[in-house]
Amino acid sequence: MKIAVIGLGYIGLPTAAMFANAGHTVVGVDYNTQIINALKNGQVIIEEANLGDLVLKVTASGNLTCSLTPQAADVFIIAVPTPIKSDKTAEMSFVVEATESIVPYLAEGNIVILESTSPVGTVNQLMLPILEKSGLVIGEQLFVGHSPERVIPGKILYELIHNSRIAGGINEISAHKIAEVYRSFVEGEIYETDTATAELCKLTENTFRDVNIAFANEMAKICENLGINVWNLIELCNKHPRVNIHQPGPGVGGHCIAVDPWFIVEKQPETAQIINLCRHINDSMPDYVSGRITDILKDIELPKVSILGVTYKPDVDDLRESPILELIELLKQSGYTVSAYDPFITNHKDISNDFDQTIENSDMVVLGVNHHQFKQLPLAQMAKLMRNKNLFDTRNFVDRQKAEAAGFKYYLLGEKYN
Repeated sequence: MKIAVIGLGYIGLPTAAMFANAGHTVVGVDYNTQIINALKNGQVIIEEANLGDLVLKVTASGNLTCSLTPQAADVFIIAVPTPIKSDKTAEMSFVVEATESIVPYLAEGNIVILESTSPVGTVNQLMLPILEKSGLVIGEQLFVGHSPERVIPGKILYELIHNSRIAGGINEISAHKIAEVYRSFVEGEIYETDTATAELCKLTENTFRDVNIAFANEMAKICENLGINVWNLIELCNKHPRVNIHQPGPGVGGHCIAVDPWFIVEKQPETAQIINLCRHINDSMPDYVSGRITDILKDIELPKVSILGVTYKPDVDDLRESPILELIELLKQSGYTVSAYDPFITNHKDISNDFDQTIENSDMVVLGVNHHQFKQLPLAQMAKLMRNKNLFDTRNFVDRQKAEAAGFKYYLLGEKYN
């Protein structure tokens, strides 16, 4: 089977590599010449566990090739970005362009699968009118649907294989054919349904997590007001067999949880009131953290704040929708000198690769992301470099006793501080 994967980002490239590893002939398509040139040399430009080795293997075997334009294939998988616009609606131009790009190559018996996370109705209302230009009878000669991924960065390859998956088709035969495509490497259960249900299922999964995090963030604020440690509270609450409260933090980022709930709100603005409110709560957290920092440092003239960790989650190089980037901008707007360090990020104007320089002459260190390597911070060394020894932990990650022993005044998100 020949498979064309349109879009070679965080999902498209691992998916293409997995199909190639399963023995299919795969062409990866992307307009980004940097991605294409790297693939031609068996290399990748994104950080993901074991992906580099797998790509090298399947490109060397010839099972995975790459192109700037689509080619004729048996299956077309669209895995392009669907970012959020400033008005909190989905940017669907990439899906439109990708769908239009494959129309000249479509033939009877082909399968078209949208993997990109999208608002309900994308396949039926946006893609089908474009695909009909092929002259093929949709659902009889051309089989179409949606099969969203369920993976987490850092474990993408493992979860592509082992996680369950949904195959949503415009009709039963489309759903069945889509399921059979993925069964060539997916070991988890594959559940067949219609396209709208598949689209909403993906959005709902991430919205559930967003709502839970918003609840934790709201509890963090309540606990600060009441003089209670929210982390202790959540730990005790989660001892209940039917309670699983997520953790608070400085905001929610990434391409899924921070974005997908808005796609539901976009389609049902009057009904999705809890979802809308929770999104606003989580979006407000960088401003809330900025306010706490300002309050703590209010008596210090021309303060410098050092941020440790900028990516949207620990131990990845992904900055998409990072709340820490927003926090940096808010602090700068308040007149602060801000330096930031992240071991996973290079060549970014606001992020240094020099740890000591980031800390030097600082009045506060803010633990923004709980990268594994930050578990053993050189606290004594940091204290010597700083002007004022304040440490604000937004993740309950730094050892309080060690920080205080090194001379720091320790502050924790979700705990009363004055």
